[in-house]
Amino acid sequence: MIRRIVFLFLMGCILGSCGSSKRTTRKVTPKKEREERVITPPKKETPEEENVVNPIPKTGVEGYIETYAAIAQEEMRQYGIPASITLAQGILESGAGNGELVRKANNHFGIKCHDWKGAKVYHDDDEKGECFRKYSLAKFSYRDHSLFLTNRGRYAALFKLPKDDYKGWAKGLRAAGYATDKKYPAKLVSLIERYELYRYDGEVLGKAEEDYKKVKDKKNQHTVEKGETLYRISKKYKISVEDLKKINGLENNDIFVGQVLYVEPFDSRY
Repeated sequence: MIRRIVFLFLMGCILGSCGSSKRTTRKVTPKKEREERVITPPKKETPEEENVVNPIPKTGVEGYIETYAAIAQEEMRQYGIPASITLAQGILESGAGNGELVRKANNHFGIKCHDWKGAKVYHDDDEKGECFRKYSLAKFSYRDHSLFLTNRGRYAALFKLPKDDYKGWAKGLRAAGYATDKKYPAKLVSLIERYELYRYDGEVLGKAEEDYKKVKDKKNQHTVEKGETLYRISKKYKISVEDLKKINGLENNDIFVGQVLYVEPFDSRY
């Protein structure tokens, strides 16, 4: 009996010392070190979301043309209005995209409310607080411009002109009441020829660019330079000031640098 007790005692000591040895050999990692070992998965990079750069709108007449030429050409394909005329009107009416109506309402052509059922803004024009149409996007302003011209009988004669007859359109728009400014046709034609907007008509109609370069090279045109007057130009081309004003639809002697003037009469239909 005593032997058995001694045996059990010895076995207990042996087992206890082994367990103690195991426990003391375990390495305890401090909490701080364990936290430092936590690996945070890297943030998934999405270039499409993180590196997006909003395009900066181009300014000036050239920037306006580059931005809206394709829209004007599509309107020409759909409705038959020369892209050159649409662009020239947009430049003139919107101040090359810098006008208040463009900023407030995406209205590039100064079209007033009339029977309009959509959004509206109020702006001082011929009278104070006049109602103008508001668009969510510029392209809707261009489309409404096309519809405005095609749906009104007074502009019907314009659509019988050749599709690249920007001079006929310029004269016809004023005659039909689109604008009251007597210089309106001359201003449109001047913009078209200064910036060669007729090229966009040619692209739609499939005409060679060489055919349109001839327009610029005509000898019956003069581009006004700094310091020039109607009198000086009339002397250069041996034409009276009054005839020069009549040909170009000028009400007085005011001209501006870059304006294209006709120094010989052109087709009587204009």
